Amino acid sequence: MDYKSKKIVYLGTPEISSILLEEMIKEGYNIPLVVTQKDNKVGRKQILSESKVSQVAKKYNIDVFKPEKLNREYEMIEKLKPDLLLTFAYGQILSSKVLSLGTYKPINFHASLLPKYRGASPIVSVLLNGEKKTGMTIMEMEKKMDSGKVYAQESIDIEDDDNYTSLEKKLSSLSISMMKKYLPLYLENKLEGVIQNEDEASFCSLIKKEDEHLSLNSTANEFANKVKAFSSYPGAYLFNRDEYLKIYKCSILSDQIVEKTGTLFIKDKKLCLQLKDGIISLEMLQRQGKKILPASDFINGIKDISSIDLR
Repeated sequence: MDYKSKKIVYLGTPEISSILLEEMIKEGYNIPLVVTQKDNKVGRKQILSESKVSQVAKKYNIDVFKPEKLNREYEMIEKLKPDLLLTFAYGQILSSKVLSLGTYKPINFHASLLPKYRGASPIVSVLLNGEKKTGMTIMEMEKKMDSGKVYAQESIDIEDDDNYTSLEKKLSSLSISMMKKYLPLYLENKLEGVIQNEDEASFCSLIKKEDEHLSLNSTANEFANKVKAFSSYPGAYLFNRDEYLKIYKCSILSDQIVEKTGTLFIKDKKLCLQLKDGIISLEMLQRQGKKILPASDFINGIKDISSIDLR
């Protein structure tokens, strides 16, 4: 039996997962069902929107299932009798029962170098922590989060100018190349899993809105890393009085202390922020309800720099 004819149930939700799904469809894999999270309200107008994975599945006329809790609503998968469950950023922890529904052991694409950064936010977390490398892991799914045997793993460098958007794009490309290279081998039973070293395990949690808040008490490195981790979406933020001020790009200018910590000032036509161990140049900003602006335009729109009250 040709491995591409085997029935694969694909579980995923965000854009990075939708890109892999579409490439698998184009490669000719037999995907009769896609499972994704329920439609969610997004944006300032809170418009109910379906996931990126759902959009791709509908584009190719693939059935879409959006259970509230898959562990209680798995009959559709059970009746399908799939050969493989393949997940990539689905967003729910699966029970042993669900994981047993395929002929093959279920596999997961995870955007980190496991056992490091198990959990829901590996891309954000490596940027927050200033890591220099990350990667993609294809692993066996089991009930314990991201702890199964590793079937394949490849790494990439994190460049100084990488942010969430650029790093996600790199990891998306890596997932596609690894799918083409390793999924056929897995379906032909030619990959041997390697047990993860639990002593090296680290974890990352689901990101909350308050995690995107930039602290004026942070170091310059911590501040810059957080900006990278949340750029270009949704954008790390400070408060200017009672309004959001989002920062999409910044750089560390120096380790000088010339102003009180938290002071915003202009020097050499740069918009500078004094932190406790150095000066940050704010380069791309957005006031609440306004357009994203380069610092030069932002400065031109401010009548008095002292009118900005950051916290």
